[in-house]
Amino acid sequence: MYQRILVATDDSSLSRKAVKTAIGLAAPLQAELVVLHVVPRYPTDFFQGAIAIEPEDIARIEGQWADKGQSVADAAVRAAQAAGVRARGVVAQSDAVADAILSAAKKHRCDLVVMASHGRRGLQRLLLGSETQHVLTRGNLPVLVLR
Repeated sequence: MYQRILVATDDSSLSRKAVKTAIGLAAPLQAELVVLHVVPRYPTDFFQGAIAIEPEDIARIEGQWADKGQSVADAAVRAAQAAGVRARGVVAQSDAVADAILSAAKKHRCDLVVMASHGRRGLQRLLLGSETQHVLTRGNLPVLVLR
């Protein structure tokens, strides 16, 4: 049915539930799991003119974020491997999380995306947006959403 499943994680309790579900789905299907963690870019536009930040400092901070993201992905990979599921961890750097998820799914030829929805409503959804909604509406592959 599914050969390669992408699971997006931000290390929240909801996304850890999505990882566990993706592992449980991948195991009997003998599908490969691609664990994705998206890290932001350093917000240089916000600070322009306010604080002089050296490019080396920005690179160092972004590197720290990427390392933390890789450790999150690696922990999920270890859990998958312990369950007998082939898995690899991927870190993407982007401010557009939904676009990064869809791009990674395409790049790694995934045929299912598993992700959590924080279930934001009203003003929170308006202000914070819904990455899940963007993946659902912009993508062309099945998405399993957990709450």
